Amino acid sequence: MQKDTDHTQAAEMPAGVCPFAKAAMSSRFTDPKGCPVSSDAEAFDPFAASYQADPAEVLRWSRDDEPVFFSPKLGYWVVTRYEDVKAVFRDNRVFSPANALEKITPFSSEADAILKQHNYGMARTLVNEDEPAHLERRRALMFSFSPEELLHHEPMVRRLTREYVDRFVNKGSADLVNEMLWEIPLTVALHFLGVPEEDMGKLREYSIAHTVNTWGRPTPDQQLKVADSVGKFWNYAGKVLEKMREDPSGNGWMEYAIRRQKELPEVITDSYLHSMMMAGIVAAHETTAHATANALRLLLEDKTTWDRICQDASLIPQAVEECLRHSGSIVAWRRVALEDTEVGGVSIPKGGKLLIVNSSANHDERYFEDPDSIDIFRDNASEHLSFGYGSHQCLGKNLARMEMCIFLEELTKRLPHMQLVPDQDFKYLPNIAFRGPENLFVEWNVSLNPEKTNPEVLATHEAIKIGSPSKDDIYRSVLVDQVRHEADNVIGISFKNQDGSEFPRWSPGAHIDVMVGEYTRKYSLCGYNTDRKSLDIAVLREEDGRGGSKYIHESLKKGDPLKIKGPKSNFRLDEKAERYILIAGGIGITPVLTMADRLAELGKDYCLHYAGAARASMAFLNRIEQDHAGRFELYPKAEARRADLRSLVATVDANTRIYVCGPDRMIEELEQLCEPLSDNILHFEHFTAKHETFDTSNDKAFELVLANSGMVVTVEPGQTALGALKAAGVDVESDCEEGLCGNCEVEVLEGEIDHRDNVLARSEKAENKRMVTCCSRAKSRSIKIAL
Repeated sequence: MQKDTDHTQAAEMPAGVCPFAKAAMSSRFTDPKGCPVSSDAEAFDPFAASYQADPAEVLRWSRDDEPVFFSPKLGYWVVTRYEDVKAVFRDNRVFSPANALEKITPFSSEADAILKQHNYGMARTLVNEDEPAHLERRRALMFSFSPEELLHHEPMVRRLTREYVDRFVNKGSADLVNEMLWEIPLTVALHFLGVPEEDMGKLREYSIAHTVNTWGRPTPDQQLKVADSVGKFWNYAGKVLEKMREDPSGNGWMEYAIRRQKELPEVITDSYLHSMMMAGIVAAHETTAHATANALRLLLEDKTTWDRICQDASLIPQAVEECLRHSGSIVAWRRVALEDTEVGGVSIPKGGKLLIVNSSANHDERYFEDPDSIDIFRDNASEHLSFGYGSHQCLGKNLARMEMCIFLEELTKRLPHMQLVPDQDFKYLPNIAFRGPENLFVEWNVSLNPEKTNPEVLATHEAIKIGSPSKDDIYRSVLVDQVRHEADNVIGISFKNQDGSEFPRWSPGAHIDVMVGEYTRKYSLCGYNTDRKSLDIAVLREEDGRGGSKYIHESLKKGDPLKIKGPKSNFRLDEKAERYILIAGGIGITPVLTMADRLAELGKDYCLHYAGAARASMAFLNRIEQDHAGRFELYPKAEARRADLRSLVATVDANTRIYVCGPDRMIEELEQLCEPLSDNILHFEHFTAKHETFDTSNDKAFELVLANSGMVVTVEPGQTALGALKAAGVDVESDCEEGLCGNCEVEVLEGEIDHRDNVLARSEKAENKRMVTCCSRAKSRSIKIAL
């Protein structure tokens, strides 16, 4: 199968009805709307040790059954799925960050009095500020985070890393947190801000106090100590700031901000500078320290991956990105609803507080294949939400990436034989925001240190690239293991990893990108997903295609090396329905067959309807007869058999799902037949990109008005909206860029769209609320989008 896309729609909830069946269970609590709270929601405790150790695992029940729930213990709505968390991040018109730094545990009057004695006056920062003030200040202070400016810090980070590793490399054991990972990011943070290095011990104490003050649950006695430390931290930050004002000529961010204040005094105020000074130390320090500790633990627990990056340092940026996805240092952020709204079909009242758990979103199997495993060849790892998303995305993300890459390069080069000390107990500071182990004990045999026999290992290092790894650089090196005849003009191909390792788990409907010759083509996986050593595809030779399938048929042979990307999926099977109608046309059998396999494994009620030109051209007939006996119908055109789609749709009820992959005419007919039905009934995947058949000769320029920032971007004839946005520096995710996957979709607020994609359903296109930016254009002179 050559092209993949997904159409997955959420069911609409009737007004006033509890959105999840579990919520109807008896409970002592109700949410602010009077809806009963489920027992799982009632029990949720973000300060529990199990949650601190693995928040994504603790919230698995939520992602599966109740992705938006009200927590009586917190008084917050908790959001756990990827698309919902991302939607909240994106929409700062409805979801304000004003409560992002609000104390999760209110202080006693005695603790508040201590803060008052210190004249504590933390104001808004880039983290918790609403528009338009936020964007105006962000733009004014961006310079220090540019790639060119960040590269100036590389020599210092390398020097510090070398010095700290020198201290313990010949000891044979270390606590990496206390002997390296806490102090280096703190020193880097101070240098970045322009702060002197003195009083590091006090700063460590202060930053921990700030974390507990804002996101922790201190006891009444602890609150008094925390308040005193936070007050001292506030005063210290103020004194340092005043010292910097005397000579703001340095290269630090705060020194730059002081210079900008003279140009923009109404934008960058004294109060704002003081607050940013204090918040900046914490933001640039703890997040990087925790993220690196989390990453090292993950990598040392996965010897295969650790050995890979030890042998090939060019893979380290990919490892960093995957570790940020799997176990980033920021667990969750907070927002408050500025109006009555919905998240994931759940009504949120105006003033409702939200805990958006990005660590859970990063493990959402609806978005990431095999999300609980470490896969450094995952080419969508950079789409994680560990740095947030949208206008409030972390400014310092690329500084953190650079530090983590340098830390890992030094350790993998000098201590590739390092291991975790067995049976150590990982402890975490109880809070709702930051997560990282308080200690990370490692050990190694000093006699095996590479530099003892080869001092040259210290002489070179990898060039640093600022930012996340390019998707173009992330791929798997595989070998063709088998090429076989499947049907007339259809060959089956099996791939294995060149190093013999296993592939990640993949879900029914998943695909890979095959990079062969000058072609990159998407093919659905069609083997058994229990076989971790092999990935199977089937390729139909298309004489009138773009050349990829002909090249594969004529050139590929057993033993050939090539590159693939994936697995990943835009066509996911909802396993919770009661009945399934699976429909395949021609080579569209490939993703649909894996769905049938899964439904058979689950013991579900399903029937596979398979249409083709003739039996000889219909792949996998023997397998279907063997694995799905009594569960399929064949419709060879040569035998004058045709699937009666109208009759099939007539049998559909609310508990039925239809999955189809086939020619456009088949999908369009099913769309028409299913139009009166609920939106979540029909799910489909196309072969080809529809926009390739559009006449673009009359395309005219139009404007994109970005609602959140007020920016206006012009899209010229011959240019895509996605291309124009990226050229303007606007962060929009994308993948296929052919109108097939929907990754570049944006919300449309005003204007009429010329839809050219194969993602949105007919009803969605008619609503005119969403646009696939890689191919669709505006019919009106301008459109306003929620970016």
